Amino acid sequence: VEENIRVDYNKLRMLIRKDKEFAHDASTIQTLVQQGYVTGELKTGFSAETVAEPDNFISLLFYFGMLTISGTLEGETKLTIPNQVVREQLYSYLLDTYNEADLRFDNWEKGKLASAMAYRGDWKAYFDYIAECLHRYSSQRDKQKGEAYVHGFTLAMTAQNRFYRPISEQENQEGYADIFMFPLLDIYKDMLHSYIIELKYAKGKDSDEKVEQLRQEAITQANRYAASETVQKAIGTTTLHKIIVVYQGMKMVVCEEV
Repeated sequence: VEENIRVDYNKLRMLIRKDKEFAHDASTIQTLVQQGYVTGELKTGFSAETVAEPDNFISLLFYFGMLTISGTLEGETKLTIPNQVVREQLYSYLLDTYNEADLRFDNWEKGKLASAMAYRGDWKAYFDYIAECLHRYSSQRDKQKGEAYVHGFTLAMTAQNRFYRPISEQENQEGYADIFMFPLLDIYKDMLHSYIIELKYAKGKDSDEKVEQLRQEAITQANRYAASETVQKAIGTTTLHKIIVVYQGMKMVVCEEV
């Protein structure tokens, strides 16, 4: 049995392209060896060109006998390492991939951050990810749009979170925008956390005093919005987190819970 596993492992290595475009497999293996399981959706078929996509890669590991189904977790199939021999092969694969690819955040990682946010209340890494993407992909033209761009980008990113439907409320007063991440409890009945995001924007040349003023305004507005009937009805039994985010130019300078 052990020799057969090693043969399958060699086949697996030949199937996976080793370049910077495919960091998913390394992060999947890293998760496996650290916590003993991964979650995802098993695919019944896929082309060789798409083998390194996250769910396809997990499915490939499963069909090679390197993962086994161990129930469900947070709405996805839970797959675990079946034995120590496979674990050793996965360690070897992880080391190989570390040497040949630069690991980075991607859509696969973003999905895991979203799940941690919904089920474990781990929200900081999610907003750090949004800030990193905003800073990385902003053009000079985007930067000129200032507050409108930051709010629009944040709203677009949160709209990709499958556990929530972001609702944006804007008042006429300048500089006020908030996003209520409406928890989709009809679909994910075991979700535990919901969020209000109070988003403020300061120009790059604004003073620290201005940033602090915006922070205080955001705290007041978050508390007011959290007490509204709309929010209280929507959150169900989830824990509501009030998150204050302040950008200065394209850089996030405040990200805290109040």
